[in-house]
Amino acid sequence: MLIHPTIDKLKQLRLSGMASALTQQTHTPDIEAVTFEDRLGFMVDQEIAVRETRLLSARLRKAKLKEQASVEDVNFQASRGLDRGLFQSLLSCEWVSKGQNILLCGPTGAGKTFLACALVNQACRAGHTALYYRLGRLNEELALAKGLGKYSKYLEKIAKANILVIDDWGLAAFDDHSRRDLLEIFDDRYKRNSTIVTSQLPVDVWHEAIGDPTLADAILDRLVHNAHRINLRGKSMRTKLTAQEKAQEEVKN
Repeated sequence: MLIHPTIDKLKQLRLSGMASALTQQTHTPDIEAVTFEDRLGFMVDQEIAVRETRLLSARLRKAKLKEQASVEDVNFQASRGLDRGLFQSLLSCEWVSKGQNILLCGPTGAGKTFLACALVNQACRAGHTALYYRLGRLNEELALAKGLGKYSKYLEKIAKANILVIDDWGLAAFDDHSRRDLLEIFDDRYKRNSTIVTSQLPVDVWHEAIGDPTLADAILDRLVHNAHRINLRGKSMRTKLTAQEKAQEEVKN
């Protein structure tokens, strides 16, 4: 039996994983010794793996994460107060299924964004969708959506994401538009989907930073009370990385 026409038909059916597996089998010595059922099973497994990889790539592409971070690269040795037990408990992604939030606070360079992106990467592997924004950029895009008459549609897109990352919370002053936009976002997501917020400001001063007491109450009520908190400390990880890179260069030279 000619294999190449079958491989071409598999590709036409968009079964590229099975086509690749069948091609591989044609180059495997003594493949005839393997039962038909086992060969077919391997082809099906390969197709599933290819589709899962493709879907994961699509989820990560749509998330537009700032950093290509993974949980395997998280540094627990740095003296920054990262609770290993808490962080590892979040890797099950149960917090996403329950619509819980994560608040990552600490000084600049402590690795807040990296940890947020690593957690999102893990969640995307588990099949969840995500969106990443710096708060300033989110405010700009919402203002643009209002001007184009697409505000409601933009809010719907944000509401549907299983995880919303808001980076650099409190870096710029809140105004009335940003406060009301955030209330709309958190009200849509409350107990339905999860949010990760990173900030240089401790949570205790968020109410004051938001400004309007009534809106601050409403926003934080929907964001804080069902959230896991990760508080980091210590010197900038970027400074440490730079020092390590210099040391490696000196060794090479």
